[in-house]
Amino acid sequence: MITRLTADYFPDVLDDLTDILHACVHTGASIGFILPFLPDDARAYWTTRVQSDMGSGGLDLFVAYGEGRVLGTVQLIPATMPNQPHRADVAKLLVHPDARRRGLGRTLMHALECRASELGRTMLVLDTRSSDPSRLLYQSLGFQIAGEIPNYCRNPFEDRLEPTTFMYKDLSPGT
Repeated sequence: MITRLTADYFPDVLDDLTDILHACVHTGASIGFILPFLPDDARAYWTTRVQSDMGSGGLDLFVAYGEGRVLGTVQLIPATMPNQPHRADVAKLLVHPDARRRGLGRTLMHALECRASELGRTMLVLDTRSSDPSRLLYQSLGFQIAGEIPNYCRNPFEDRLEPTTFMYKDLSPGT
């Protein structure tokens, strides 16, 4: 089951979100963090970055429930500049490593796109490490490659830089 989480229920899923982020970083996800990465680091991300933005309406957080817990999550972050009322960022699509290959990422992205449409956001943008499997998922969902920047992010395990691919999807009617 996919749901858009409200700030009231955030504390109820904080442990699951912490576990997902920690596990994803430790399995090589390039989502802004590098090793060493402790559970306390993951919890701090959720409480200091996400929870406050949820409370102010700065982002929508979607979660996928299964097996009595949260197994995946993704964020929709509407652009705030006056010349971008049609745009939103997709951030931190995470599926717990134990729950992958079940369609949760695809289902989370569908919920995110529906919410973006509700908000009148017709242009979605994201970035992903060029070698990540998520790039293929995004392309299968209709995201187009805008370009690649070499040496954009650090590898989470090794002290080396890797390219990142920037992608977009136009949700305008008729596209």
